[in-house]
Amino acid sequence: MPDMQWWREARFGMFIHWGIYAVAAGRWKGEFVPSLGEWVMYNGKIPVEEYEKLAGQFNPVKFDAEEWVSLADRAGMRYLTITAKHHDGFAMFDSPSSEYDIVDATPYAHDVMADLAEACERHGIKLCFYYSQAQDWHHPGGEGHWDRADNWHTKTVAEEEFAAYLEEKAKPQVRELLTQYGPIGLIWFDTPVAINPEQSQSLVDLVHELQPKCLVNGRVGNEKGDYSSLGDNQIPRGPVKGDWETPATINDTWGFKVDDENWKSTETLLKLLVDLASKGVNYLLNVGPTAEGIIPPESVRRLEEIGAWMDVNGEAIYATQPNPWPWEFEWGRVTVKPGPSGKLFLHMYEWPGCVSIAGLCNTVTRATLLSDPDAELHVAQTYEPQAKLHMLSVDLPAECPDEPVTVVQVEFEGELEVDATPAPQSSGAIVLPGYLGDLSAAGDAQIDRGGSVRGWSATGSALSWEFLVPEAAECEVRAVLGSWAHRHDPQSGQTVTAQVAGEELAGTLTLDERVNTPRAQYFPEYTTTLGTVTFAEAGRQRLALRLDALGEASECTLAEVRLVPV
Repeated sequence: MPDMQWWREARFGMFIHWGIYAVAAGRWKGEFVPSLGEWVMYNGKIPVEEYEKLAGQFNPVKFDAEEWVSLADRAGMRYLTITAKHHDGFAMFDSPSSEYDIVDATPYAHDVMADLAEACERHGIKLCFYYSQAQDWHHPGGEGHWDRADNWHTKTVAEEEFAAYLEEKAKPQVRELLTQYGPIGLIWFDTPVAINPEQSQSLVDLVHELQPKCLVNGRVGNEKGDYSSLGDNQIPRGPVKGDWETPATINDTWGFKVDDENWKSTETLLKLLVDLASKGVNYLLNVGPTAEGIIPPESVRRLEEIGAWMDVNGEAIYATQPNPWPWEFEWGRVTVKPGPSGKLFLHMYEWPGCVSIAGLCNTVTRATLLSDPDAELHVAQTYEPQAKLHMLSVDLPAECPDEPVTVVQVEFEGELEVDATPAPQSSGAIVLPGYLGDLSAAGDAQIDRGGSVRGWSATGSALSWEFLVPEAAECEVRAVLGSWAHRHDPQSGQTVTAQVAGEELAGTLTLDERVNTPRAQYFPEYTTTLGTVTFAEAGRQRLALRLDALGEASECTLAEVRLVPV
């Protein structure tokens, strides 16, 4: 049986995109090639016979497997996934079935994967391999050749050609990876264009036959595999069901690209790690080494800084379960370790002096800083019967002791019990995520992997939410459009009506007000204000958002509705 336990506990892994594309480093014949470094062959429209010459220039004499794996260890990463073969078809290992590999085709003539296997074993890090099973721009039967189609999603080869590629190259090389380097944690497949269900299943079966404990990720295609992958750099809105992982970049590209200096800050990367852990999602963070074998110092510095934080706060990440509240908190994120004596971990992005949480029904016994477990924090719990609202308040020290994220550990009695009815956040805003709404006349609408309602097209149907209002208030009603496609704006122009507190607020959803968050950087979001509503008294309320007309859009992808105090 595949071993999911280590993966579920790990939460944090290193991704490495390394290949002969690092020689080009995003340029070809002196010209900048747009998009990702590892896609230089495709986007630069480089013929196979010309691209092959990069292998003769690949000589990573500064590669040090111990240095790479030690960095992953210091960063707090528990597994390492490296590109054994990317879409360009070049094998970064000693492949008996192909001479187009690092041992036979480069002056370096050494198997780097053997070195990494030894270093991973020394450090107790799971070695994992990325393998592009469908796209292969070198083999004539592989998918994705730039000279056959303008879109790599398009099927370009005949079924019999692709089947021959799988049998002649892909499966033999997967077999080699699983028989030459000892125990492997997982095989990370990618971009399953043109592969059919039977072929995807045959790859899963091959992996499990050779190494029964080895995992297979969901990008093997056709809803196969042991766990699922979110989109590149995708951050879901709330906890996701099942086992998920987000592959992500430190800058913009994956393979080394000399022009890409858009480095995310350590603070951003750390908050993304925390954010994903709070949704039950693993964070697979990429580095792109140079052709010499050097991990860029900008990546090294950020990973070491994350590791220093993990040395203190790792308990709040490893082996945790997601936030039991099905929404994000404004002040930070929550992870949990349930049990007879359970622990909540409050990851504080802000330092408000006092943090309040609505909906915890358990009795809290103690609260401390994870960085200072001997210093107890004052805790207060209240219950408002009219609104049926449980409140927890924890007083924080005057000074924030552990920038950029301080973890507050809250211990509680009994089996965790949370009232998941949306209630005001610290700013007073009430967030109504799409995935929590009840949809009438759903039609083809579904909750996408990011947590938005996607495919909402039945005009006259409505999304509705129940929520708590602890006191009389006046609020703006804002609808947030989301995108399910990487770096693509959502469709807009839909007419909607919000029905709440006896009032109706109508408006057209637009792309005028863009949301500026790490999630919206790669999956854009836009906010439309529909109007203002008054809640005359405390209690439970209901809001319904009706889809009146689509305009020029074919559907609506709704991320959330926000009630913001005026």
